[in-house]
Amino acid sequence: MSEIQNISRRNFIKNIGLASGGLILASNYTLFANEIGNQAVREFIPNLFVQLNSDGSVILVASRSEMGNGVRTSLTSVVADEMEADWNRITVKQAVGDAKYGDQNTDGSRSVTDFYETMRKMGAMARMMLISAAAKKWQVPESECTAQNHFIIHSSGKTIGFGDLVELVQTLPVPTNIILKDPKNFKYIGKTLKGIDVKDFSNGSAIYGLDKRLPNMKFVAIARCPVTFGTVKSFNKTAAMKIRGVEDVIEIPRIERPFGALGGIAVIASNTWAAFKGKEALEIEWNYGKNESYDSEKYMNEITERVHKSGKVEKEIGDVNKAFSEATKVVESTFQLPHLAHTPMEVPNAVAWVQGDTCEVWAPTQSPQTAREEVFTYLGTTIDKVTINVTFLGGGFGRKSKPDYIVEAVMVSKAINAPVQVIWTREDDIQHGYYHTVSAQYLKASLDSQGNVTGWLHRSAFPSIASTFEPGTDYPAGWEASTASDVPFAIRNFKTESGQAPALVRIGWMRSVINILHGFSINVFVDELAHAAQQDPIEFRLKLIGEDRIEDTKDSIKYNTARLKYVLKKVAKNANWDKPLPKGHAYGVAVQYSFYSYVASIVEVSMVENKVKVHNVYTVIDCGTAVNRDTIKSQMEGAAIFGMSIAYYGKITAKDGAIEQSNFADCRLIRMNESPTVHVEIVESTDKPTGVGEPGVPVIAPAIINAIFKLTGKRYYNLPLSDYDLV
Repeated sequence: MSEIQNISRRNFIKNIGLASGGLILASNYTLFANEIGNQAVREFIPNLFVQLNSDGSVILVASRSEMGNGVRTSLTSVVADEMEADWNRITVKQAVGDAKYGDQNTDGSRSVTDFYETMRKMGAMARMMLISAAAKKWQVPESECTAQNHFIIHSSGKTIGFGDLVELVQTLPVPTNIILKDPKNFKYIGKTLKGIDVKDFSNGSAIYGLDKRLPNMKFVAIARCPVTFGTVKSFNKTAAMKIRGVEDVIEIPRIERPFGALGGIAVIASNTWAAFKGKEALEIEWNYGKNESYDSEKYMNEITERVHKSGKVEKEIGDVNKAFSEATKVVESTFQLPHLAHTPMEVPNAVAWVQGDTCEVWAPTQSPQTAREEVFTYLGTTIDKVTINVTFLGGGFGRKSKPDYIVEAVMVSKAINAPVQVIWTREDDIQHGYYHTVSAQYLKASLDSQGNVTGWLHRSAFPSIASTFEPGTDYPAGWEASTASDVPFAIRNFKTESGQAPALVRIGWMRSVINILHGFSINVFVDELAHAAQQDPIEFRLKLIGEDRIEDTKDSIKYNTARLKYVLKKVAKNANWDKPLPKGHAYGVAVQYSFYSYVASIVEVSMVENKVKVHNVYTVIDCGTAVNRDTIKSQMEGAAIFGMSIAYYGKITAKDGAIEQSNFADCRLIRMNESPTVHVEIVESTDKPTGVGEPGVPVIAPAIINAIFKLTGKRYYNLPLSDYDLV
């Protein structure tokens, strides 16, 4: 029998790239490496994020994780712009997990918002020092020198390359008064810049976590209790050990960590397939624990009952009961949304090698510092003995902010004294995740004779993300409740409440987090109110938002209702909202402020044989200064698909404590034949840059629901649409 050959997609694409010319694999550094012949390359490193070499090449450090979010391009292009570096001479180096880089947790759509000014200063610092070096070399005033596209230029016309100044600039002091460029002179910021990693993604040379290999590395699959927080009672490894390639089976002792408990049975093998098959052959008896009783259908009924009763008051203005009693019309609706799973294309995985009191990890992680802290704590060593190398992430969506799969790899490596790669199956990913929270919501509003909203009550009940870190938490954290409380409506009588909801599975962040559930209910309910008032849905929203004002919230960045109204008006214009559509087609609209950005979307929907088809999505986003327009556009396109997946198919259920879904057969995502054309406009702005990766998600599902109502006269308050056989 011939040996099985593992031809990976990555190697297949690499071979195609080489066969079509080879130069596709060359890096920018290679192109300029021969400029100084055989002389040793000298380095100028003015700060943590910039390295200029004497050959003219520049290495910029990316401290945030790349998972399709374009952050390695966005943040480094800000540095390059301020430095006046030639983008073609830039390479990007991924930072390891280290507190010296500041916060590295890549979630919450905060990377550019938090680091924009810092990255500008890092680049400007290098530029100023190079100008000083050139002025010193030429014996001229610095005021006569400018930086332009990798050169310092004197007013006389003479020039010198950045690389030629390395030896001299190393001797100069770092400036303390950093002078930034005038934004009108930006060359990369605000433009459409091709991603620094696009070539590596397309030719297969990008290294994801699953691609990492070490000599003598073992492959590990772990059997975990089907019920959250369950434990191993006993196991039999006899059948597993008979699988060719399986080398050992060990128990991972249960440990409690701030992100939840770990434990299970690890199958160690010489290849991934053997590890997976060995895991399937295990005979395990589990202690399921108290969560064995979890039934998601019964739980939904329980929290739905709670939202029809008074709850914990989160915010109250005026007297809603008085408004209801005096109303011309009162509208009430109840919403139910299920758990959701992240299902990134690359499943959780990690390579770890524990050697004595040191450990090195390679993993697709959104939060390398958290992983580093958890690893050194588990090993009982010091933090300087732990290195977390961040690979590319094949999707994250918040799931890979948690370090559980990394700590698992460390535990097994320590136990067998060898390098290991722990790989989750898709079934592991779906059945042992940190789920987007399940929710029930009740909304009630009053209208006067002119169709104005005079009172608003919004009750929510959902397990809090805080329950993962503080077991027993059964009410939302303040920031979770605020997505219902801090709405941009001019309503005199307003009240939000939260109901009790204990967590019976692990709850985690998912792309757009609580904005998914509150954005859905609020946008669908506002559309319902517009219909009750017999008003156009967009005009009704504009009236509900009211006069231009800066809302007083607890956030440092305050939201501006004028910007919210602008994206709503602009998307209406782009979609030709008032123009008649083909017979059987309808528009639906939604608008949302989240992650400090303003997004409005209109979807065009048709119904054929009672099946929903989304033809077009029109989105307008105001995210302040648009650092890289290409990234923003791609994020809005991706958000449309993500939001459609939620609307069409998103649903995770539990029975007898165990998750019922297992793979893409019963945890569907939008496919190519279902994908619409997405039209994106980015508002021109000089305001502080704000979130991009998540704000486009919450508007999609409610816009679809609102369009379906226009077509059919039936409004759906629960998701997914697959429950109604509509997709």
